[in-house]
Amino acid sequence: MEQTVPDDRMALRVLHADEAVLVIDKPSGLLSVPGRGEDRQDCVSRRIQRLWADARVVHRLDMDTSGLMIMARGPSAQRRLSDAFAAQSIEKRYVAVVHGAMDASLAAASGWQEIDLPIAADWLRRPLRVIDRQGGKPSLTRWRCLATDTAAQRTRLELSPQTGRTHQLRVHLQAMGHPIVGDRLYGSNADGAEGRLHLHASRLQFTHPMSGHELTFGSPVPF
Repeated sequence: MEQTVPDDRMALRVLHADEAVLVIDKPSGLLSVPGRGEDRQDCVSRRIQRLWADARVVHRLDMDTSGLMIMARGPSAQRRLSDAFAAQSIEKRYVAVVHGAMDASLAAASGWQEIDLPIAADWLRRPLRVIDRQGGKPSLTRWRCLATDTAAQRTRLELSPQTGRTHQLRVHLQAMGHPIVGDRLYGSNADGAEGRLHLHASRLQFTHPMSGHELTFGSPVPF
């Protein structure tokens, strides 16, 4: 079952809805939850709660990131799904396009490599995050190269975050010298002209919190 939540500004698709779980395909430019100020109240959670009053937030995507999100219906499903995220038993995959040609020569046979760098809040420049090897929280991202455009000096990556730090993928790729195309926070000044952040939550796989069935969802990459 797929449903479009109508709105004059940008469409929001509901890919799955049952008594416990909602799976949403979020457009880039839409907040996951309300922000500060009257002009930042339009968001995924509020639109969804107009249709399902018991819908609760389980995790978030950055405003500029598009793709798959899960919401729970009711406190029991929310608790179980939140526990599953904490236990890293929910598989999340993203696709990103980054500046430069990333070195895939050290990849394992599967093609995956790791970025293992601790992340902390940059208190003087909030909401930015930084790599902090002394005080940061452990943060692990797996990545593999999908394609390299040598002429444009860009690389398309598949990403699998093993932890869930704020801005984790964006900070890790910036630290590797390959910021995500269109990243106005962690890229160059020119990235503001790219139109959008080239980061998309493309796949989710998880166990249904009530039935125990395995569920898998995909979302086409829009860039």
